[in-house]
Amino acid sequence: MAKVESIGIKRLESMHYYVRDLERTRSFYTEKMDFAEVAASSPDLEASAKQRSIAFQAGNCVVLCSQPLGEGGRASRYLRKHPDGVGTLVFEVEDIDKAFRLLDGRGGTPIDDIYRHEEGGGRFASFSITSPFGDTTFRFVQRDGYRPLFPGAVHYDIPRGGRNIFGIQDFDHITTNFQTMSPALLWMEHVLGLERFWEIQFHTEDVNKGSDHGSGLRSAVMWDPASGVKFANNEPYRPFFKSSQINIFNEEHRGDGVQHAAVTVTDILSAVRGMRERGVQFMPTPGSYYDAMPNRLKQLGIESIDEEISLLRDLEILVDGDAKHSYLLQIFLKESAGTHGDPTAGPFFYEIIQRKGDRGFGGGNFRALFESIERQQKNEGKVA
Repeated sequence: MAKVESIGIKRLESMHYYVRDLERTRSFYTEKMDFAEVAASSPDLEASAKQRSIAFQAGNCVVLCSQPLGEGGRASRYLRKHPDGVGTLVFEVEDIDKAFRLLDGRGGTPIDDIYRHEEGGGRFASFSITSPFGDTTFRFVQRDGYRPLFPGAVHYDIPRGGRNIFGIQDFDHITTNFQTMSPALLWMEHVLGLERFWEIQFHTEDVNKGSDHGSGLRSAVMWDPASGVKFANNEPYRPFFKSSQINIFNEEHRGDGVQHAAVTVTDILSAVRGMRERGVQFMPTPGSYYDAMPNRLKQLGIESIDEEISLLRDLEILVDGDAKHSYLLQIFLKESAGTHGDPTAGPFFYEIIQRKGDRGFGGGNFRALFESIERQQKNEGKVA
């Protein structure tokens, strides 16, 4: 099809995360991940929205977390259906009127008309739309000299909690799991105006012939070339559709939804070492992955890496790439339910990534990740 006119996305500004226990969430972000607590909802906003919100920030990554205050608010409605999870993705756009006109005209479904607010010499405008990302909505905002995160946000004079000692920089991508991915890809292409960037399909049964179980996926990445905003999208892959970790996410989340958010760091070795010292838990990687790494890097065409394999093994960091000295380093945190020992905390998790020239998505690491998740699910009795 002909290229669709851009809606003018500038960046993924924040994630809005709905939780049952805001104090537990505060402890995770400020004490373990070293995010700063930068703002909270005002009493008036809490009364009208029926939820209490706190904003955490590290680098350019902002996570707004909300806990219900009684019934009727957005957080309450979301959590009646799901465990804790990402309920809204917020994007800054160049021109709110243009974005609304294009999305509405291309079959997007606005939840509201454009809301406009002026305060302190600045102007703020926003609107939200539904999405095929389950019950996750998309919110678009335009800022003209308006500094607060949202109307009704009370920003602290001095941020509280962490100082971002782990060097978190930006959201690299958002990954969403679907039971059937095609409708979402078409919506991203024809409504949002995104383009295909990368795709893969994989199944652990590929290397474990004759097995009576396995985990697989089809994955496609869509992106907005102007802003670099990327969405990685997964669906389960036969022959063991029901035991795929993508389908298990869907069952635990009770529908399609955001599986994880990837954040970039300046130095993944020091970041992961420091996070582990603070008690952050990661998906385990088998030692065999590192035994095979020299040969695998050679097959990928990566002539050398800066890091010692022994150190990567100690920290369980994954490596992938496709040419010469271009590669990436990545690791996945344990899902929230496992981190907190509470199923209602949900299956969402974070990915930590450092890119050294490679723009891919660690396709060669999918096998190691899936095998790791399978082992964890077996330990928890989720698969036979």
